[in-house]
Amino acid sequence: MPRMLFFTLLVLSFSASAIVIRHDIDDSEYRVQATEFSALADMPGEGHGVLIAPQWVITAAHAISWQSEIKQITVGGITRAVERIEIHSGYKAPPQQLLQQALATWDWTLFRALLASSDDIALLKLAQPITDIPPVAIYTSNNEFGQTVKVIGKGATGNGVGGYGFSSSHRTELRRAYNTVSSADGRWFCYVFDNPADALPLEGGSGSGDSGGPVLIEAEQEWLLAGLTSWSDLQSTDRTPGRYGQVSCNVRLSHYQYWIESVISAQP
Repeated sequence: MPRMLFFTLLVLSFSASAIVIRHDIDDSEYRVQATEFSALADMPGEGHGVLIAPQWVITAAHAISWQSEIKQITVGGITRAVERIEIHSGYKAPPQQLLQQALATWDWTLFRALLASSDDIALLKLAQPITDIPPVAIYTSNNEFGQTVKVIGKGATGNGVGGYGFSSSHRTELRRAYNTVSSADGRWFCYVFDNPADALPLEGGSGSGDSGGPVLIEAEQEWLLAGLTSWSDLQSTDRTPGRYGQVSCNVRLSHYQYWIESVISAQP
């Protein structure tokens, strides 16, 4: 069965994570204040990152690669200058021709294979260290399968029955939701947006506009950064994203621990 894939940021075929919510729970239960996650970084226009060291923000590579230049980002409501950007050498930008072919035939096999084999991760070094916001520690264990995750974002929202439209705003209010990791292997861990019969009380799935946003796992009463929102697979022929059954896949940071440490520790 053909399935449509969404890669969080590019408006038509690439989209994942703000928060799409259960249809039977009021949206106010999902909305939170900025203090819920002060280390959240806003990329220009749309997309997110996370402060993981005083001078370093981590994000999904595709959240920044489409922009010709990023000189500033916002963290804690304050504009911060960017000194340099390090994109993983294994990142593969989807060719426009491949996208057009998938849209025309509705066969996403090759597109899906490209996403699965890409290292969708990047680091931004800030010009000055941030001293007023604590960085978030990375979850380095590789036991993500079966764990409850907390997903945070400001992108497009809707619910599991109606999904959301492509024209929905990609920068809205901050929301958080929970889900359960259904697979974890290599570059990715994924979760399914279940219908209420099988869902967590505040279950949520991916929306559009918050690539690079945090996916957290709690360990010893502390929420650690386990992943970054990346792409979603609708698991149906329906062209409306955000409905129940959608699978959301996230950059698995335990897989990239050495790369992250090597970039941060390297001399400029």
